[in-house]
Amino acid sequence: MWYWLFKYILLGPLLALIGRPKVEGLHYVPESGPAILASNHLAVMDSFYLPLVVRRRITFLAKQEYFTGTGIKGRFLAWFYTVVGQVPIDRTNADSAQAALDTAARILGEGKLLGMYPEGTRSPDGRLYKGKTGLARLALQTGVPVIPVAMVGTDVVNPPGKKGLRFGRVQVKFGKPMDFKRFEGLAGNRFIERAVIDEVMYELMRLSGQEYVDLYAADVKEGKEITTKSGPAIKPPARMPDTAAG
Repeated sequence: MWYWLFKYILLGPLLALIGRPKVEGLHYVPESGPAILASNHLAVMDSFYLPLVVRRRITFLAKQEYFTGTGIKGRFLAWFYTVVGQVPIDRTNADSAQAALDTAARILGEGKLLGMYPEGTRSPDGRLYKGKTGLARLALQTGVPVIPVAMVGTDVVNPPGKKGLRFGRVQVKFGKPMDFKRFEGLAGNRFIERAVIDEVMYELMRLSGQEYVDLYAADVKEGKEITTKSGPAIKPPARMPDTAAG
């Protein structure tokens, strides 16, 4: 109940006024059944504007720290993130990563929409970064379609590091569902998983118009960016030939 109250009465109208969202390709989101919404990640508000424009409820996997705050504020945030459709996950090690994938598979098994950010964290500078293979493994294990989603302008409405929201124009662009059933039985093959996630990132680059960087965003945030004489390592993600596309 709270999810729909926030979406249509308590928060949604305000977000619509501030961001004036423009939507393209919404018909690609199925009216029923499971699917993974794979989105780029520019700002915290991505997790609010995406559910705002999709009629169905979306469940996101969110870092556990959002749910472990102390005091009144911490308890309120934990309650808020829960009622707006976010599920806490531990991202500290390999075992916790597998537990997160198990949780995601359970959500899809219930026929729900699952929102995921393949970059793993927000972009530090507005560019699109290398995707992590967890999404690919999940898609291969479950056989559900992956729908690429490009968020544009959320970092203007919700500038990273700034408090409060600014008026702007948010665009949400949905791409055609991507079917990877041709790789059935190959979950766990790191070469196949890399090929799958690179194909997803290629579509996100195409939809968003972002510059692609072949590095993990988390590494860049930690100061591990590798540079060459011509600057940071930039190249487009691999794209499978059209004849192999699903």
